[in-house]
Amino acid sequence: MKLGDMKAGRECIITSVGGEGALRRRLLDMGLTPHTRVRVNKFAPMGGPMDLSLRGYELTLRVDEGNNIEVEPVND
Repeated sequence: MKLGDMKAGRECIITSVGGEGALRRRLLDMGLTPHTRVRVNKFAPMGGPMDLSLRGYELTLRVDEGNNIEVEPVND
């Protein structure tokens, strides 16, 4: 499943980070690395960016960038 497909309020664990070149490096630099637990807090209206919580901070990410990240939902 892609991070951009997650529902607001759900948690997941990153399994792999795709993309190429600068995009992939940027995602990894922001802390979006494999085995990281991420909570999807909300989505902006009209398909805007998504608000995430991970590693003790908040991050806003475009949905199309989130579609480069494979995740596994957490069933807590």
